[in-house]
Amino acid sequence: MRARPFAGRALLGSEVSVLFRRRRTWAMLAALAAIPILIAVVVRLSEGPEPGRGPAFLASITQNGLFVSLTALTVSIPLFLPLTIGVVAGDTIAGEANLGTLRYLLVAPAGRVRLLLVKYAGAAVFCLVATLTVVTTGALIGAALFPIGPVALLSGTTVGFGGYAVRLLLLALYVTMSLLGLSAIGLFISTLTSVPVGAMAATAALAAVSQILGALPQLEWMHPWLFTHYWFGFGDLLRDPIAWQSFGDNALLQLGYIAVFGALAYGRFSTKDILT
Repeated sequence: MRARPFAGRALLGSEVSVLFRRRRTWAMLAALAAIPILIAVVVRLSEGPEPGRGPAFLASITQNGLFVSLTALTVSIPLFLPLTIGVVAGDTIAGEANLGTLRYLLVAPAGRVRLLLVKYAGAAVFCLVATLTVVTTGALIGAALFPIGPVALLSGTTVGFGGYAVRLLLLALYVTMSLLGLSAIGLFISTLTSVPVGAMAATAALAAVSQILGALPQLEWMHPWLFTHYWFGFGDLLRDPIAWQSFGDNALLQLGYIAVFGALAYGRFSTKDILT
């Protein structure tokens, strides 16, 4: 009986290892890391943006390089992070089916439920690593090119480097949590096809559609139900004291999407004929 949890951990370790051995994974992480680097270099070489123009926190970079992380997150959330998550989540099952390795993964003691859980866990790990890549690279390049010091929060109070580092970690966790619903959607779509490119594109497209719907005031009644609704609510973590309302609401919403699309993925995958 104790062998099964061990087998599950071994399968998860293998999944994460395979994921991070792929050149595609490192290429996507490199592209994400390039976002804060590009922002910092452009601001450093220019005279600095005018206040109120450009992405949030952009005008504050020249006064404190630690704001590069926040600006990079703001730029990455609408497109770049969902695109990379769509690639990883859309490839979870469809990629194995396309390679003809899916049925070998289903040989006991793996099983279909365990395989789904492991695939989703691997996608969740990538969500965290992708977000930390943006945040960490932003902090490093910001410290290298600009002066750093105490950070003024949105509430007007100031925190030192240690307090701000804790908030950066909370920001990374918040954004990671925001992407878990999209990962569940991608996992479900991946069970519907053996063409991974199609699953990747559909997942990324749904992220764009959700954001478009969220920008239409005529559909305001729908906005709280969209998985992208709280994606930019991380600003509440930059207050003193921290406002946890959006964090909790976002967690509840993402858990709902995980439950619904996880169940749909299980329903589809448990009855799917594996021919290759």
